[in-house]
Amino acid sequence: MKIALVDSGIGLLAAAAAVRRIRPDADLVLSSDPGGMPWGPRTPGDLTGRALACARAALVHRPDALVVACNTASVHALPALREAFEPDVPVIGTVPAIKPAAAGGGAVAIWATPATTGSPYQRGLIDAFGNGAAITEVPCPGLADAVQRADTAAVDAAVLAGAALTPPGVRAIVLGCTHYELVADRIAAAVPGARLYGSADAVAAQALRRIGADPAPGGGAAAGGLTVILDGREAALPEAALAYAEGASLVTPATA
Repeated sequence: MKIALVDSGIGLLAAAAAVRRIRPDADLVLSSDPGGMPWGPRTPGDLTGRALACARAALVHRPDALVVACNTASVHALPALREAFEPDVPVIGTVPAIKPAAAGGGAVAIWATPATTGSPYQRGLIDAFGNGAAITEVPCPGLADAVQRADTAAVDAAVLAGAALTPPGVRAIVLGCTHYELVADRIAAAVPGARLYGSADAVAAQALRRIGADPAPGGGAAAGGLTVILDGREAALPEAALAYAEGASLVTPATA
């Protein structure tokens, strides 16, 4: 069993680590576009072209499913990716976890990139799944870039800026960019009392459902392989990825 994931950068680590937790034996193919990051400010056509290029590089390795582990790419490129590769390879997108976050009522904040914040797509999700909750959209300029560089000081500064824009008493925070899930602990510390909602676990579970893969039985499963593709070429996992628990969890003695 092999699962491929595409993203502009290391935001795909959260979903990859979630797949590995559910199925330790799954082979993973991580295809990203660090030379073109960030995707958010790009035109939809440019972004779609880059996502397709990442996907084609991954599909050379014949995965059973393709995960678009990026909110922005899921907005703009998912139809093109599905038209290009389905039904041969299921394509699974990433959607901000607004529905579960709003289900409990109370105030909710959505932390997202400036390109996503206020977008018709996100406003549509709020209208469809907001459940009448008081929802605040919080732009987080620079946070994804800081996470990509594993720049601790820049991450902390961007998180504090996001916390300052988050209304007091918020019960839940939706992590509307996959990069943010890698620093969920810092976001939680900056907004005490708020529960965080990411997409990685749900995306991983959906990918495995689409290919009919059950969770692995406990114990004894051999660790799956790891293939990393950067800008279309096989490479090692970027050093910045190893600064996060999700990245480190993917590296075994065989892949280090």
